[in-house]
Formats: sequence, structure tokens, C-alpha cells
Amino acid sequence: MRYLVFLFFFFLLRPIYGQVETKHESRNDANFNMFPNKCLGVWEGQMYIYVQNVLRDSVAVRFTAAASDSVGVYIWKTEYLSENEPIIKDYKLRVDDLSKGRYLLDEGNGIGIIEFNYGDKLYSAFQTENIYLTSTTELRGEKLIFEVSSGRIINPDDEVISYSFDHLQRVELTRTQTR
Repeated sequence: MRYLVFLFFFFLLRPIYGQVETKHESRNDANFNMFPNKCLGVWEGQMYIYVQNVLRDSVAVRFTAAASDSVGVYIWKTEYLSENEPIIKDYKLRVDDLSKGRYLLDEGNGIGIIEFNYGDKLYSAFQTENIYLTSTTELRGEKLIFEVSSGRIINPDDEVISYSFDHLQRVELTRTQTR
């Protein structure tokens, strides 16, 4: 259960977006084609939570992405629309090194996750408390697909270390509003 809660909160770390003009960039600006700018807006969908390939839970999610007053900083608000435990989280996605496609997802509490952009997809991989996590956010047509997986080392004594995929959260979001 602890891992489900951890994964549930991890989803809040992810940037999600919709395509619109922002107050910082126009459609004529070369920066408009940056991944975050292509995806600003309000998105909604159902997150499914799997444990060892078995669906364990689901929750409705609303994600709002907007430009901030600072250039290169985006505001991300995730709302978990659970009747029992509704949660709202606000994070910031900061351009870290655009030439390398690198962003920093800032939780606001001193924790930052490095994200790498290739095409219309963000990737991250990291380890915390002996748990290895991968996450992706992909803009595919009019859908925004977010996945995060977690697992542990399977073979610690081998030259090539493998990790399990014990938990998966997946949400396919549809844009409901533009910003």
C-alpha cells in the first residue's frame, strides 16, 4: 500500500499540457514549438493503477498547465478528483538547458526531477529509497499520455542490473479547455 500511495503522489510530479498561445509567446515565436508550449491547457482523464499487472484502482484526474509570469517557467496543477481523498498539487516545470532538451520539474520543496525532451515526449528515470522509477509524458495527436512505473533491483550481483516493473500508473488525458 505504501508504494501505491508513493506512486499516486509521484503522478503529481508530471507535467501535462494543451496547445494554445501563452502570454509569453505567440504562434509566430520560434519558442512556440517547445514541448510545453505545444501542450498548454486543461486536460482530463482516468488514471489506472496497476500492481504486478493487475488493475488495483483508478481515479479521475484534471491537469491544468499554464505559463507563469517568469519566462521559461510553467505552472502545473494536478487535481485528483477522488471522493474519499481529493488531492491538489502545484508544481513548476522549468527550462533547464533547452539545447539539450532538459527541463527541471520543481516540486517546490527542494526536490527536482530532471526531464528530457525528445520530439513530443518527456522522459525521466530516477531512484529514491531503493525504488527505481521511470516516467514519460507524450503528446500523441489530441491525447496526452502519462505513464510512471516503479520497481526494484532484480539481480543486484549481475554485471547488468535489471529492475522489475511492479507498479504502473497510466492516464490518457483529453484536452477539455485551452488557456
